[in-house]
Amino acid sequence: MKITTKHALASLRPDASWKLRGDVLTWEDESQTRPTDSEIATEITRLQTEYDNNKYQRDRAVKYPSLQEQLDLQYWDQVNGTTKWKEAIAKVKSDNPKP
Repeated sequence: MKITTKHALASLRPDASWKLRGDVLTWEDESQTRPTDSEIATEITRLQTEYDNNKYQRDRAVKYPSLQEQLDLQYWDQVNGTTKWKEAIAKVKSDNPKP
């Protein structure tokens, strides 16, 4: 995902009212100070870095077994004295390590 000016404005001034059409920003909220272009650029960079650094979390989320499967694994591990649930979770974590 590419972080845009809209993301930065929503992060910098979440309650402000504004419109962005193309590259033209219309600030409609006189109660809040409009962020500078530099502040917006800095926030875009910060948000993009945060998003990129959390890729492993998004990758893991789709690789984990469903909660139903995890609960079933945990049940059968208790019954059988096995560690299949721990092994399944550890594999997802090792295949998708934190940076």
